Amino acid sequence: MSSKRYNNLPNKTQELEAEKIEKILSTIKKNCTTKFDESVDLSLQINNKQKKSEINIRTIVNLPGGTGKKVKVAVVCEDTKISEAKDAGADVIGGDDFVEKIKNGEMNFEKLICTPSMMIKLSKLGKILGPKGLMPNPKLGSVTNDIKKAVTDAKSGQAEIRNDKDGNIGVSIGKKSFNDDLLIKNYTAILETLEKEKNSNTIKGDLIKSAFITSTMGVSYKLKLGKNI
Repeated sequence: MSSKRYNNLPNKTQELEAEKIEKILSTIKKNCTTKFDESVDLSLQINNKQKKSEINIRTIVNLPGGTGKKVKVAVVCEDTKISEAKDAGADVIGGDDFVEKIKNGEMNFEKLICTPSMMIKLSKLGKILGPKGLMPNPKLGSVTNDIKKAVTDAKSGQAEIRNDKDGNIGVSIGKKSFNDDLLIKNYTAILETLEKEKNSNTIKGDLIKSAFITSTMGVSYKLKLGKNI
């Protein structure tokens, strides 16, 4: 049963013509009628069914305007790297003892970073970390000896872009409280990242089949993309 608040929102918005983000942000914010600072989210469907292969995108984008979220970052490293991780602002740090805690189900973090030498031990926990999307990955910058950069990036506004088996991607571009310029910068950064992925995967035709924008508790609208991707 829908709430009175939801029933007061516009209906059949997905039947409207697609609009560019610059024109639609004010409407999205107007629909943020809850008491909390709602996220502004993109829902994209990509053309991942190619003739010769299926495209699976998994990458990260550093959002210039940040995410508006506090991310709890954990680091698995050698003793010699612990002070570097602390100075970088990591929330949870450890070595073999920490790996054992993860093995036993203690995962009070949202992002996991590790050094290459410790990855050998973490790789055995794929069944635990994998389903939660927490397994460190060199391609995503979370397996590295540069702990300071990895922690700083994770905390300053880093978003993961990943499609599911049906080609759907969900990613936030910020919060209702962000000014429009910041939201547009984040949006542009995501499109530019996807454009690079399209080129590197030599995808035929458009990568994005459809795009929608909504707030956490709002209704969605069709987006008219500014780039040919």
